[in-house]
Amino acid sequence: MAVVSSAHSTASLFHHINGFKRFTFCLPFSSSSAAFLSTKKKWRQPAASSVLGLGGIKIAKDDVVRDDPTNNVPDTIFSKLGMQLHRRNNHPLGILKNGIYEYFDTNYPDMFDKFDDLCPIVSVKQNFDDVLVPADHVSRSYNDTYYVDSQTVLRCHTSAHQAELLRRGHTHFLVTGDVYRRDSIDSTHYPVFHQMEGVRVFTPNNWEASGLYPTSYAAEDLKKSLEGLARHLFGAVEMRWIDAYFPFTNPSYELEIYFKEKWMEVLGCGVMEQEILKSNGRLNSVAWAFGLGLERLAMVLFDIPDIRLFWSTDERLTSQFSEGKMGVKFKPFSKYPPCYKDMSLWINESFTENNLCEVIRGIAGDLVEEVCNLRFFG
Repeated sequence: MAVVSSAHSTASLFHHINGFKRFTFCLPFSSSSAAFLSTKKKWRQPAASSVLGLGGIKIAKDDVVRDDPTNNVPDTIFSKLGMQLHRRNNHPLGILKNGIYEYFDTNYPDMFDKFDDLCPIVSVKQNFDDVLVPADHVSRSYNDTYYVDSQTVLRCHTSAHQAELLRRGHTHFLVTGDVYRRDSIDSTHYPVFHQMEGVRVFTPNNWEASGLYPTSYAAEDLKKSLEGLARHLFGAVEMRWIDAYFPFTNPSYELEIYFKEKWMEVLGCGVMEQEILKSNGRLNSVAWAFGLGLERLAMVLFDIPDIRLFWSTDERLTSQFSEGKMGVKFKPFSKYPPCYKDMSLWINESFTENNLCEVIRGIAGDLVEEVCNLRFFG
């Protein structure tokens, strides 16, 4: 289960229209973004391959980046399809994924099916309808989601595969994959990131002997399982559960841990809505589901200060990590200070920050470290 929300959207910053807005661009000449500066050559956007193999099928660039009024997928995003950082055993995301696999394999031997190569191109129904995302939810907008056409998107979350796997008979599964959301430019947000989804289904044989109601039984097992996962990743840390809201679970929770002298959200989870189970053939059942962002946890575990560093191929970075070595701390290697640039522009009613960020990424790639609104001239 992964949260689909507008939490990263900053549209409210741009309430005023038809005036000047000024933004500042911070180029990454700092140690936190050193991997982008292995040479002083002029940056060039990498060319996207014309055909990709994803989830066992071949996908042509024209199938994803189209001259279509409903398509908003740029070349920069297509170039990330098929990279599958989570499947690289020497990459921090792959190391973390395998560390989570180790926890479930140890505590639930031969129970959870694992999927990490499912195609990220899904239908609107899979991405939204099947997990009960309301028809008017902001996450469905073209400002937040990458649309291939009016009925097809790049998945916003790994929950897009939940219904299909339930229908295929899977009752315990972990899904890991790259997900796509139009987003702002800064050190903690990127339009491509990686999630892991976990689902466990229970039948009356599981809960009847406990004396608990089915929902209570599932919630108790969920919390026990995920507290164990948190200890496996972070050690003996203090934890707390926060009541939350997600369209696809009820009750819903967020797990926070006290780590490095502050509370940090680890994941979102809850007891799956009965409507999802019943519509996918799981009658007289209850289930729990969780979703976590791999980058969010890996940045903490490996001390990686900028989310864009996960995409670097600079050997000064990649050589620092190796298979099975959880928590190796990233060592910065740049001495260049940031370089700030100001820009002013007229905007109209159609302006959104995400649209501006797409233009900037298309021209400068990951060299632009942050884009922020300085002031508004009415």
